[in-house]
Amino acid sequence: MTLNNHKISFLGLGVMGYPMAGHLAGAGHSVRVYNRTAAKADKWVAQHGGAHAVASASTPAAAAEGADFVFACVGNDDDLRSVTLGADGAFAAMKQGAVFIDHTTASANVARELYDKAKSNGFHFLDAPVSGGQAGAENGVLTVMIGGDPEIFERSKPLVGCYAKSVKLMGGSGTGQLTKMVNQICIAGLVQGLSEGVAFAINAGLDPALVFEVISKGAAQSWQMENRHATMIDNHFDFGFAVDWMRKDLGLCFDQAKRNGSALPVTKIVDGYYAEIQAGGGNRYDTSSLLTRLYRKDLDGNSSN
Repeated sequence: MTLNNHKISFLGLGVMGYPMAGHLAGAGHSVRVYNRTAAKADKWVAQHGGAHAVASASTPAAAAEGADFVFACVGNDDDLRSVTLGADGAFAAMKQGAVFIDHTTASANVARELYDKAKSNGFHFLDAPVSGGQAGAENGVLTVMIGGDPEIFERSKPLVGCYAKSVKLMGGSGTGQLTKMVNQICIAGLVQGLSEGVAFAINAGLDPALVFEVISKGAAQSWQMENRHATMIDNHFDFGFAVDWMRKDLGLCFDQAKRNGSALPVTKIVDGYYAEIQAGGGNRYDTSSLLTRLYRKDLDGNSSN
């Protein structure tokens, strides 16, 4: 079987899944999609149909039937269980030897549960959360951290590479999700630090664009600084990963920290700040909206002083 003739199913066409499935179709694969809102699946088929075979399915099971690889990118543990183990779930229809690749940011526990369930039914499961946001998905440059069996990872890597710049096996089942937790812990502190820096620069009367042009070339550089400082300065917070989803992810981190005895003092503080953003109606603003707690403008751009 060559790279260009896999039968693929993709479950979940949100801001991440929609372009990821598109990259797979663009690489020449036969892709069948499922989305809880059928109109979104129909839109995807209309956009990506043509020379290659694309179609939509009415249930996860119908999408997964006959597929060599089934991808998923849904909201949380409950959503993942619904599309895999629920009524008309994909696991009931997957063929022997097929691979289920889950890009949902979920718990390590559900990853291990589904890994065991897949193995007992004669197919395979990889937990494969991603980092890079909506722009990374659209541009095909995501970072993917994977937990599972090495042989299955190697079989799946070329397909994941259709929308990723970095694809790494982190260890056994669940380690992809644990690595994503580390990612989110680090981001929480970085975004708060960046927010404080932006607010300080403006309050000090500096040209913030010039400041970050300079310091982004030094030790303070980060992805968040490179990609978010300009939008933060412009008071725009509708780019990528939403506050609601960040709090969901941090909840996973806190649950796991209790299990392994980790202290997350800074992360807990920042999570509280995100709760303030939610209380102010900023649920769907991106994570850089931490700045709104510090700077003299509210989410609508009006002076608050």
